[in-house]
Amino acid sequence: MLTVPVITIDGPTASGKGTVAHRVAKHLGFHYLDSGALYRLTALSAAQQGISLEDEAALADLARVLPCQFVKGHVLLDGEDVTDAVRAEEIGVAASKLAVLPKVRQALFDLQVAFRFAPGLVADGRDMGTVIFPDALQKVYLTASVEARAGRRYKQLKEKGISATMEDLVKDLAERDARDIARTAAPLKPAPGAVILDTSELTVDESVHAVLALYADAVKLSNI
Repeated sequence: MLTVPVITIDGPTASGKGTVAHRVAKHLGFHYLDSGALYRLTALSAAQQGISLEDEAALADLARVLPCQFVKGHVLLDGEDVTDAVRAEEIGVAASKLAVLPKVRQALFDLQVAFRFAPGLVADGRDMGTVIFPDALQKVYLTASVEARAGRRYKQLKEKGISATMEDLVKDLAERDARDIARTAAPLKPAPGAVILDTSELTVDESVHAVLALYADAVKLSNI
């Protein structure tokens, strides 16, 4: 498995890493891992089962046997399509809170590593390059200003008919950033050797092309 190339794309919430990672994977014909969805699925499953976000042991047990699948862009939980449900703001907030729990992170570690198989993998999250795939061929840290990220999230929510305010979104993103950076378990930070790519002023196409160019250079240097 260590010979299977991996591209990691880490970064804060709403930096565009999911969209970019998915398109990079599609372009290369690689598999795709949305690690954030695993935490959101755990949060959603916990909510459905009435498990408190304070009960670390129960949350870890839940994550360890999470019945999830990613099929053609859809997220399934125990066979049910929850693609939209896991993107709800309250689930995102809950996922951010349980992601600081060491036992939950350990429970999901093996599940994430298992996504690495030929011909390659593009993994996006917050600790893909630092913890899960430290030997990745190319590591990217995708970021953007809080204002730019809030604007993107506002547009997404508006398109789905969900009400929100820029003020609340900026506040929520800033709080999530603070939690992710300060947590003791795999804090959010660029991995050693990662290329920092600020997408505040970039389109999705420009961001995708930048990552593909970085990967092409990495392949040439590695003689794969």
